[in-house]
Amino acid sequence: MSKKLPIEVVHEVRDCCLCLATQRAARMLARRFDRAFAPLGLTNGQFSLMMSLNAPQAPTLGRLAQALAMDRTTLTAALKSLERRGLVETRLDEKDRRARRLFLTNAGGDLLAAALPIWRREHAALDAQFSHSEGQKLRKALRKLGAETQTEGKDVKS
Repeated sequence: MSKKLPIEVVHEVRDCCLCLATQRAARMLARRFDRAFAPLGLTNGQFSLMMSLNAPQAPTLGRLAQALAMDRTTLTAALKSLERRGLVETRLDEKDRRARRLFLTNAGGDLLAAALPIWRREHAALDAQFSHSEGQKLRKALRKLGAETQTEGKDVKS
């Protein structure tokens, strides 16, 4: 029979673990936005990915993966369904034929524009659950954590 940890340890992890709390919150937010975007046939992940492509310069696959804190394989899989729907295009970089750049198509831009009011409505409802300062502190803390994870695994020169 395996040895079990005392229930107090389980409670300690439940009450103190930032990773667990963040995962739970992320899952709940993902489900909320998935339901909201469902009439458009879009998921929250697809919305975020497409929003990241709505930039003056089309990113490379590697840069987008880094910006979204995704590995390239997961990003490539996520892009496939958007490409099949004609919402995103992948093209070779004109200056570096080894690199691929990702573009939002006109149809992708139209869908993103239709999704934006939904995103704004959901965020307004979420913001109503917090005071202004609580919401700002939460966003700041999450950005800080996200910035720290983007530097992991990189060689940092002093």
